[in-house]
Amino acid sequence: MAKDPLFIIMIIAMFVVVGILLVGIGGFAKGGDFNRKHANRIMRYRIYAQFVAVLLILAVVYFARG
Repeated sequence: MAKDPLFIIMIIAMFVVVGILLVGIGGFAKGGDFNRKHANRIMRYRIYAQFVAVLLILAVVYFARG
C-alpha cells in the first residue's frame, strides 16, 4: 500500500494541511500585522486542503477495499 501513488499523494496532502495549520497557529500566536492581513486566508486555505485530503482518504479506502 505504501507504494501506491494515491496513498503517497494522500500523505502529502495531510502534511500540507498540517503545515498550513501550523502557519496559521503561528501567525495567531505572534499576532500583529501578519495575523490581521492573512489569518482568514490561511485558515480558508486549510479548509480547502483538508477537503482535498479527506477526499483522498476516502478514495484510498474505497480502492483498497475493491
